[in-house]
Amino acid sequence: MRIIMFGPPGVGKGTQAKLLSEEFGVPHISTGDMLRAAVAAGTALGKKAKSIMDAGRLVPDDVMIGIVREVLTSPKVQNGFILDGFPRTVDQAKALATLFDELHIRNYKVINFHVDNAEIIRRLGSRLMCVNDGNIYNKLTDGVTAESPCPECGGKLIQRDDDKEETVRKRLEIYHSTTKPVLEFYKERGVIVQLDGMTSIESVHEEIKQLVGA
Repeated sequence: MRIIMFGPPGVGKGTQAKLLSEEFGVPHISTGDMLRAAVAAGTALGKKAKSIMDAGRLVPDDVMIGIVREVLTSPKVQNGFILDGFPRTVDQAKALATLFDELHIRNYKVINFHVDNAEIIRRLGSRLMCVNDGNIYNKLTDGVTAESPCPECGGKLIQRDDDKEETVRKRLEIYHSTTKPVLEFYKERGVIVQLDGMTSIESVHEEIKQLVGA
């Protein structure tokens, strides 16, 4: 199972990647989670990335491809991987294609999630982050509120700046101008499969398994 989850922020890529990871024992590689964990820990990378993410902009390519390379060369991906949140630009897609060639990674699928903008804004506006460990929860699906403690560690839950409506709209503008062209890059390679992300989590999960032959 070699999958790239693709689509705007808030379409459910991370949720579906985690479900597939748990069911099939294939690692979920989320560059977003890695960066948020670094921000929460206050590492040098985290401090560098925080101001960029808070402004709704993309983290530099060299940082992102470095993170992905490190994971894809580790033993844990020998049975496959689910890549979530990368690539987001054509340059990143080209860099990833070069990395795939170098590592002899073939027979992968790019799953393109479609969800309309209004639903994305609603979903992201419901997300909360733990200030201690960077874990993300959703008021719509996880039964938490802004007053709830973190289910894992009891820490304070807050809304990230990049989940607020104004920033989400900016993130969507960036997606449509810089990330959507990545679809054409992968369409030329015949690896795109289309997915309706507006249905239930369970329905989307079953459809993904059918699309990748799992």
